[in-house]
Amino acid sequence: MEKIKVLFICHGNICRSPMCESVFTHMVKEAGLADRFLIDSAATSTEEIGNPVHWGTVNKLKEVGIPLVPHRAKQIQTADYDKFDYIIGMDTANIRNLNRMLKGDPKGKIYKLLSFAGSGRDIADPWYTGNFDETYLDIMEGCKGFLKYLKDNREIV
Repeated sequence: MEKIKVLFICHGNICRSPMCESVFTHMVKEAGLADRFLIDSAATSTEEIGNPVHWGTVNKLKEVGIPLVPHRAKQIQTADYDKFDYIIGMDTANIRNLNRMLKGDPKGKIYKLLSFAGSGRDIADPWYTGNFDETYLDIMEGCKGFLKYLKDNREIV
């Protein structure tokens, strides 16, 4: 059975997208579905390339008991469009940048995370807000909606 390949995206790949990668990895593991997925994260910018996950994300995940997936910031590459089934941005700016960087979205792979929870809201960047609690709650809401979407659309049983 082919894996469902998911790439979470934010601006720098040190706060939101690695938090999302860790949360969704934990979620599918808890559901007994870890072997069905390839999960990763990346940035639209080059600003943080090579840097570790932000301490605010590390601390929030530790606080809620979700293991951090070891990660260093990297930028999305054009080849990632063919590699991944779902490319999921955290906010409107991410989606705009993804469409520009990936020459549009001819296969319909680009989504905003909270769209899976029935919302058009952006997930605020805690790099600027300092509010990792709010970001975590939004990411949980989006990841739960995404997993439900996959189950409802028979991507996973």
